[in-house]
Amino acid sequence: MTTRTTTVPAYAAPAAKAPLERTTIPRRAVGEHDVLIEIKYAGICHSDIHQARDGWGEGIFPMVPGHEIAGVVTEVGPGVTSFAVGDRVGVGCMVDSCRVCDNCKAGLQQYCTNGSVLTYNALGKDGEPTYGGYSTHIVVDEAFTVRIPDGLSLDVAAPLLCAGITTYSPLRHWNAGPGKKVAVVGLGGLGHMAVKIASALGAEVTVLSQSLRKKDDGLSLGAQHYYAASDDATFEALAGTFDLIVSTVSAPLPLDRFLGLLKTDGAMVNVGAPEEPVSLNLFSLIGGRRTLAGSAIGGIPETQEMLDFCAEHGLGAEIELIRADQINEAYERVLRSDVRYRFVIDTATI
Repeated sequence: MTTRTTTVPAYAAPAAKAPLERTTIPRRAVGEHDVLIEIKYAGICHSDIHQARDGWGEGIFPMVPGHEIAGVVTEVGPGVTSFAVGDRVGVGCMVDSCRVCDNCKAGLQQYCTNGSVLTYNALGKDGEPTYGGYSTHIVVDEAFTVRIPDGLSLDVAAPLLCAGITTYSPLRHWNAGPGKKVAVVGLGGLGHMAVKIASALGAEVTVLSQSLRKKDDGLSLGAQHYYAASDDATFEALAGTFDLIVSTVSAPLPLDRFLGLLKTDGAMVNVGAPEEPVSLNLFSLIGGRRTLAGSAIGGIPETQEMLDFCAEHGLGAEIELIRADQINEAYERVLRSDVRYRFVIDTATI
């Protein structure tokens, strides 16, 4: 067993808005309940860009982003019971929580009332910064590690650890399924998984995208309908249509217009997080007893449930595999919406 901190290669942003560069970072010794994971693939999430550029507030630098991690266990602590060397595993957006609050006890660690420990850009319980998946190895407590089913290849599974669970959780919570009409706003990294999952759950799915440029993609991913949100006629034609709207975009939306697309008692759930505040006329909610909500990722049990569901239904992310030295270019392409639909880093190239 590893008895001391080790150093591993990684890509890090040395300062806010600075290009990412190759470096080395420390990884803690494998503890009693830890697993050492050789990372095979790491997805690039838009939230990586927000944080590396201080879009959501002041970050901790140097910063190693990456919370869509897929790899193989190479070492386990003596108290580990859930995993063995050789297991295919994943790590998502958090690596610890208080474990004693009501939410943690309910398997909702993402809503830990004492604050969960994020996979990167956070401080662990030891007071040291956490570093994410743009690296070759990571040490994680087994309680925050999930199993990747054999039916999913690791490269297309990696984005499920954020994009998959971020969309699966609200779709399940708001009961997307047969007889329900679901709209997905935005067809990007999160949106394309929302379409796949909502369709597999049996819902009637509509994509609302800025333009019709990706219409063929949306329909092939499982949507039955596709409309341009930039067209005023869309909001007239679809008024009062949907039981659930899931917004995956990270830019401010005209919420009142979108809320008008909901049925009575419908809900609009935001999983995209714009850097700017948004405004709302409360009559958009009051008039139809509508709900405007937000949703984070899922807890560890639900993340495992999502992976098993995706394996059962053959749902992996649509990816473009890149080398580590293409990360900075990939960031710019994400900002231009020039990816279909998730960049994944081959960490063997770090």
